[in-house]
Amino acid sequence: MRPTIDSLKLPMTTRFCLRTLAVLALALAMSACSLFHHKRDNIDTMPVGALYNNAHTSLENADYSAAIKAYQRLIARFPSGDYNEQAQLELAYAQYKDSQSDDAYSTINRFIKTYPANKHVDYAYYLRGLINFDRTTGFVDRISHDKEAQSRRDQAYNLQAFDDFAELSRRFPNSAYAADARQRMIYLRNVLAQYEINVAEFYLHNRIYVGAADRAQYVIEHYQQAPQTGDALAILTRSYLALKQDKLAAQSRQVLALNYPDHPYLKDPKWPHEMSIWHKMIPFTRHH
Repeated sequence: MRPTIDSLKLPMTTRFCLRTLAVLALALAMSACSLFHHKRDNIDTMPVGALYNNAHTSLENADYSAAIKAYQRLIARFPSGDYNEQAQLELAYAQYKDSQSDDAYSTINRFIKTYPANKHVDYAYYLRGLINFDRTTGFVDRISHDKEAQSRRDQAYNLQAFDDFAELSRRFPNSAYAADARQRMIYLRNVLAQYEINVAEFYLHNRIYVGAADRAQYVIEHYQQAPQTGDALAILTRSYLALKQDKLAAQSRQVLALNYPDHPYLKDPKWPHEMSIWHKMIPFTRHH
């Protein structure tokens, strides 16, 4: 016999239990939705301390996107106070780590201008230098320490980074960041000097002797401690000879021999050698 619909009906007690379970399941689902919704939206409602901790935890976990969002929300909701100051500083760092250089630079400049007496303002100057330092240092250059590649790039950001680190060293000579800043200044000084030498060589090889002499003189006057000073004196000597300024050429050669007795120009008057035709097509590349 085929079962009838009546014969499939469940006992009333069982139906009541199932109905109760269904209601409970629905309540739990709604509660979970409410919980997740609250979790998503609590950045707009949590108190300032909790919001700062939320942002800082994201920063420590290298979740820079989440950290940036939380810091920006904190700054918007709480426009004054210690948490706001610290949030601006850490926001700049998060933006820097997230490769948002322009935003990071804008944030840290605003912090320095608004809070010049903040106890961490020395770090702000240091971070500003780092932001500019990394703008012209590519990833490959950083891991290979390739100063040659660096010296062929535009130097505007390197000049600004040098000034940033110099200002930190001048304002806060005893800062925990001053020693590293000074080391970076030495590195940048050498990169900037090498860039000028690259340009001077390019002018020299293209018989633009006044331009070559000017660039070499600039290195001598502004980067006296850089190892490229010897190259500058050699290029200056060659430029003066080409310009028929024999007395000036003799003087610069004498200074070169006195300070850099092993410089290759003193044994090879054609140093630096003419670039190949292929290298001439690439301005400011070195070829000896």
